[in-house]
Parts: sequence; structure tokens; C-alpha cells
Amino acid sequence: MAARRETPLRFAVIGCGSIGQRHVRNLVALDAGEVVAFDVREDRRRDVASRFGIEVPDRLDEVWRRGPDAVVVAVPPHAHVPLALQAAARGCHLFIEKPLSDRWDGTEELLDAVRARGLVTLVGCNMRFHPGLVTVKKLLEDGAIGRVVAGRAEVGQYLPDWRPAEDYRQAYSARRDQGGGVILDAIHELDYLRWMLGDVGEIACFSGRLGRLEIDTEDTAAMLLRFTSGAIGEVHLDYLQRAYSRTCHLIGEEGTIRWDYSAGEVRCYTASERRWRSWANPAGWEPNHMYIDEIRHFVECLTRDAHPAADVFEAAQVLKIALAAKTSARSGGVVRLEGSQG
Repeated sequence: MAARRETPLRFAVIGCGSIGQRHVRNLVALDAGEVVAFDVREDRRRDVASRFGIEVPDRLDEVWRRGPDAVVVAVPPHAHVPLALQAAARGCHLFIEKPLSDRWDGTEELLDAVRARGLVTLVGCNMRFHPGLVTVKKLLEDGAIGRVVAGRAEVGQYLPDWRPAEDYRQAYSARRDQGGGVILDAIHELDYLRWMLGDVGEIACFSGRLGRLEIDTEDTAAMLLRFTSGAIGEVHLDYLQRAYSRTCHLIGEEGTIRWDYSAGEVRCYTASERRWRSWANPAGWEPNHMYIDEIRHFVECLTRDAHPAADVFEAAQVLKIALAAKTSARSGGVVRLEGSQG
């Protein structure tokens, strides 16, 4: 863990697409320290320099020469590990956008580098900072519904609506060679189910390009998971739903929990009370608050020895699940995850 420090931190945000710009804006808003940014696209560099008034070098080696303490990796997934390895070799702490990678190659090397250098890492699983899912997690920890026997998570939204100002066909989501596809893009559901229900032992998946989007990746995936606890999970992911939908449903021996992102509500039914209770998002809550809390947490990990909510080691386990789902979809069989029990 990082030691306490009083001197200002130096952050480098590499990748200035929508998520990179969000992180720049939030770092600046939090007055977290000195921020520089870089992108291979000149138009994005100009935009970030103009909007945020920060330094935006036109070459990556100029970023390294500035000696950042921490690097935010916000490039397409296929470049996450190579860029993170460059940063780790320079002793930089790491915030890496999800997914950790689109392949396993190089991941062990990154984990070894982080371990050897004692780097602080956080992977961008912002849904762990959603007030609804935080409430669900606490209910589970408090034993509100007893032993969980099954869980269901789903998310879907029409891909062209994600970033209306950009051509969706040019985004990494649409491109296999850049790590796109809904299984990796919507890895949040796999992450938070593992966060709540524990390790996954087996997985089966069907996926494909079922709609008419002009992409070369899967737009729909349906998964069946067996957790090492014995619980069974169902996960649905898609790029096709015209109305955004994101929900989670957990079934326990003593009750049921339901979360609906769009409704901004968690509901819990317990056998002991024989009634539903509900929790709404805090008044005035908006989605960027997740990202603000996520970056604030990263800063606290760097300066106050807070324990990362989802470090590269956690993210590597979730990546294994996603890659196993892809293997299952190709083979048509059930994939057992290495090291799983039960």
C-alpha cells in the first residue's frame, strides 16, 4: 500500500475518449493534484486542453518525462495491459478502466510487476460505487435474505445511443481487434455478482451478433454460472435494447432482493417481516457521482492507505470469467474455471 503523503500527486490520464475525459474532469473537480493527459488523436488532445486547461503533450514519451505518480489507463481494452506495463515499469500506480484486458496474454506479467513494485491499483468497476448496489451488498452482509441460492443480472442498451455524438461503428465496442463486444464491455455484471456471491466455478454461455448493428463483435450474450458456494447465476447482456435496462435479482432462503437502476430503487422482502422494504438513491444523485466516488477512493488508496475496492488481482479473476464465457460460446460446452471448487 502507498504511504501517506502531503505533496501533490501527479496524474496522467492516457486516453481522452468519453471515459478519459470524465476522469480528467473529476480529477480536476476534486483538486486531486496535477493532471496531464494524452491521446493519439490530435482532435481529442485539443479538446481536452481547451475544456480543462491542463497540459496535453503530443507524444507519450513526454508524459513519461513528467514523472507521473499515477496513471489512468483509459484506452481501448486491447491496449490496457501493454500501456499499464509501461507505467508499472516506471513505478506508476495504476487506475485501469474495465475490463482489465481483452485477453490473458500479458496479464500475469502485469500482476507480477504490480506485486514486485508494491503498486496501488484500481480497476474501473464504477458500479461498485452505485448506492443501490452498495445497499444490496450491505443487505447480503447483514444476512437479510439468508443464504443466496440464485442470482440474476441483466443490462442492455442500444449501442448507437451510448455516445450519440460519435459513430458507434468506429468505437472500440464495435471492434473485435480492440477488445469490444458486449461480454467484455458489460463486464460490470460479472464483477458485481462475483463481489456479492463469491467465486465462479463453472460457466456456460451462448452469444452472437443477433441484431443488425454494423459491428464484428457479439451484441448479445446469455450466461449460466455456478458459484463455488453452490448458488446459480444468470446473466444477460446486450447492445440492442432500445430502452436502457439494468437490474439485479437475488434469491435467498429467507428473502429476495431486487435492484432496478432506472427506477433508482432497491427492494427487499424478508420472510421474518413478510413485507417489502425499499431504499431509493440519495436525493440529487446522478451517475457521475459513481465516478467521482471511484476517483476519490483511488486518491484515498494513494494517500491514506485505503484498501482498493477492486484491484488488478480482483479484476484478473473477473477477466477469467469473461474469457471462459467466450470459450464456452465458441465450444458450446461448460467451462470449468481453473482453481475453482465445488
